[in-house]
Amino acid sequence: MAQVQYYGTGRRKKSTARVRLVPGSGNITINGREASEYFPYETQLLILNQPLVATETEGTYDILVNVHGGGFTGQAGAIRHGISRALLQADPEYRASLKREGYLTRDPRMKERKKYGLKSARRAPQFSKR
Repeated sequence: MAQVQYYGTGRRKKSTARVRLVPGSGNITINGREASEYFPYETQLLILNQPLVATETEGTYDILVNVHGGGFTGQAGAIRHGISRALLQADPEYRASLKREGYLTRDPRMKERKKYGLKSARRAPQFSKR
């Protein structure tokens, strides 16, 4: 018999995460590696668990993630967004608590493009009077 799975796609900055929730014991696997091994900082692991804490579902789902693009912070935010969407698919009653915490909203902040005549997005060349 096929096992029940819930899917969610999360994005942040340049990162995209495809998340799969499977009923299990709470293992988080990111790109074939353990979450604590994949992320160098504890804060990123806390970001991952925020939707699970908000819905009180810690330890009830195994989370399988494919994530690419961006850096560690962007990837952690994308995974959080994907987990939130997958939890919503698992039980629509979680919507109120996830929405209140802001986990269902895609963060629109992106890197600003570099403009001509400047050294970066806003940094101007050094000014000299003479």
